[in-house]
Amino acid sequence: MSKPALQAASDPAASSAATRDVEVACERRGVRLTPMRRAAYEEMVEYAAPISAYELLERMQQSTGKRLAPPTIYRALDFLLEEGFIHRIESRNAFVVCEHPGERHESVYFVCRECGASREEHHAEVRDALNERASSLGFVPKRQVVEVYGLCAECSEAG
Repeated sequence: MSKPALQAASDPAASSAATRDVEVACERRGVRLTPMRRAAYEEMVEYAAPISAYELLERMQQSTGKRLAPPTIYRALDFLLEEGFIHRIESRNAFVVCEHPGERHESVYFVCRECGASREEHHAEVRDALNERASSLGFVPKRQVVEVYGLCAECSEAG
């Protein structure tokens, strides 16, 4: 499954651009991108696929050569989630870099059950339909999570 904004695993320029987008957004919002938050974000950009907190912890310990405590990673993830720089793939208990970190939005995720690749798509019609239905039920949504599982084009062709 293609990952247009997550080409950073093979493209250092894309990785730098993604980090710059996050830096600019932090400056604009008046929030601090600490070295740990930056390192967690950059590690996720490099990984370019959904990653669990413990996988991220292991990767960061390997890259830094330091022993890190799980709460350190969770605090960084909480910040990145709160600011909309990453999203959580709920059904996999994993996190993925947002393809549009400078703007707040709701997304639909298409997740390949074979290779694990995910693709973020923006579908205002889906968001609006869910909000309308929620409103008709007297329900006040705080967050939407829409995940579609199946096979990506590559796995579908291979299988």
